[in-house]
Amino acid sequence: MRYLITLCMAALGLAGCTTPEQRAANMQAEMNTMMTVYGPACAKLGYPANSDPWRSCVLQLSAKEDAVRYAYPQYYAGFGRHYWGAGGMWGPY
Repeated sequence: MRYLITLCMAALGLAGCTTPEQRAANMQAEMNTMMTVYGPACAKLGYPANSDPWRSCVLQLSAKEDAVRYAYPQYYAGFGRHYWGAGGMWGPY
């Protein structure tokens, strides 16, 4: 049983390794997706397509959505405000 678990862990460890070429291909695919999703919005904002300001707009819109998507969950916002607020660990009381 231990041998099987060790073998599975080794396989998972090796599956996580990627070559620089694979990482570059993944980044290219991610950039193509961002250009497809955010490119029309940036063109509508007046940036000429495939220009440096247009690319900057695409990156900014993507970063903005990532910040919203991966932000602290809203249902913890009240607790988090008191927990980490000026009042110390348990709030201002």
